[in-house]
Amino acid sequence: MRMLYLNVMFTYHGHCQVIVYDTPVFGSHHFSLSFWNASPQTKAPLQKPNWVNDLHKRQPLIEMETVILSINCAASAEIAYKKLSTQLETSSRKSSVTYLISTLAWWLLATLLSSLSSLYYSLLQLIYVLSSFPIFSWGRIASKRLLKNTWINFRVRSCQILYWPTLLQENDTRSISCVEDAEKASLQRHSTWSAMAVDLVLGNLVGLGLLFNTGSVCSWLFHFAKEFTNDILRSGCVWLMGVPAGFKLNTELAGVLGMVSLNVIQIWSTLWIFMASFIFYLIRAVAVLGITFGATVSAAFVIDVITFATLHVTALHWAITLVYSHQIQALAALWRLFRGRKMNPLRQRLDSYGYTVKQHVVGSLLFTPLLLLLPTTSVFYIFFTITSTTINSVCMLIEFAISIVHATPYAEIMIWLVRRQRFPCGVWFEIEHYKKNILSSSNDSPEKNPFRMVSNLRSNFLSIGQILLPHYTTMFSGISASSLTTSARGVLSGKRMPSKLGLDLPPPRPWMHMPLRQYWILCHGSIISSSEKGSNHDLSLEKELPKASQSSSS
Repeated sequence: MRMLYLNVMFTYHGHCQVIVYDTPVFGSHHFSLSFWNASPQTKAPLQKPNWVNDLHKRQPLIEMETVILSINCAASAEIAYKKLSTQLETSSRKSSVTYLISTLAWWLLATLLSSLSSLYYSLLQLIYVLSSFPIFSWGRIASKRLLKNTWINFRVRSCQILYWPTLLQENDTRSISCVEDAEKASLQRHSTWSAMAVDLVLGNLVGLGLLFNTGSVCSWLFHFAKEFTNDILRSGCVWLMGVPAGFKLNTELAGVLGMVSLNVIQIWSTLWIFMASFIFYLIRAVAVLGITFGATVSAAFVIDVITFATLHVTALHWAITLVYSHQIQALAALWRLFRGRKMNPLRQRLDSYGYTVKQHVVGSLLFTPLLLLLPTTSVFYIFFTITSTTINSVCMLIEFAISIVHATPYAEIMIWLVRRQRFPCGVWFEIEHYKKNILSSSNDSPEKNPFRMVSNLRSNFLSIGQILLPHYTTMFSGISASSLTTSARGVLSGKRMPSKLGLDLPPPRPWMHMPLRQYWILCHGSIISSSEKGSNHDLSLEKELPKASQSSSS
């Protein structure tokens, strides 16, 4: 326990406030005034109340941020001594059986993880070298275009595998002097390997489930594809060629659009019949990707497969969107012709314009058939827009799940479940003792009537929602209400809906090259150093706990 003496009123002598607090220890607790990832306020209110202005005019007593920073850095001078004493105690404990067993367990774990990471490292380097050859360059270019999402997530996973031992090592000199900075740096180091471990566990669960149930998954996919093609696409096109919902459409135009759609659907279905034998191997590929590189890579591969399998729906939607949008633009231009207005594209406004009689006659002849054919085109456009939007929604849902797996701070959640003191949010004072001479008169000077107050400095703790909110806010930073409104308006005017949400993913790092033996030594050393830091931290906590209990009892 430490005591912090603050002279509350600098003009009066004898007034003393004693604040008792626990010394911040790395891995135990520290103090903080606000959220860790809180962004500064950029917009100030237009008009402040008078009492706020009066409050700013007063002379500030003590800056609380400086006090909290001093408290978090109070034990920085003792770091060298504690390390020396911990090393001496560790050397004396090396002969114990518990220490030898724990050291052997950590050495075996480091050897296993280093060998597994080296295997991944050699596989990634082999893929990178093979893709650089001119013979395989065409395959790499084609796969990047067809499997765009898979390549992006594979790049993220490769960078995590290559850089996790480097990120696990402590290389921040500022975190040594401040407990709060040390906690942030520690969570930053553990975020990469924890996300990779959870992703691999999920990938193994999904992959093993697919491997053991490949036959049932294949039959379900065949049944679903048959129902989707026959009951939705073909039946929908035939229904639109008749009298859908009682609307009388143009028979000739509806017949042309329906026959073109049915022919495209039939051609694509025939091609998929010949490719049905590859479905079994495709499911095995998804399972192997999940087991090897995690659930995010296999989910991205599923998005690319869905996009390729529904290419005929995308093509039909693109064609009917092209017809519908041009028809809407022509009707809008002809409507401006009847009003005597003309669009000025440079200034983005409508200007008055005098049209001739011939132009009005031609406009009338074009406006009438376009307006009468608009319901028929709109019905087909609405049908394929709903179908394409449903498929894109499934892909967006999978993309959302991938971003959730990447953005969730698993290390922070695990530490929060064990020790919430490592996530402070604001401070408060618990008054233990307050003494003032109440028998003295009010006319006595403050020097003759001193008061003394003793209080404990306490911390509030973040909830699990407050820990997750900054990470998910960063993930959804690319999505705004204006973009959603623009997309909704674009659908009405004949523009295509975006097929991706544009969520934030971990940034890719440059490719790393080093010898395999050096990479194994790097992985092994980072795990061993982390275990030594953990044992030293346990010793420091054991030393701090008796001191805290003695001071609290006194």
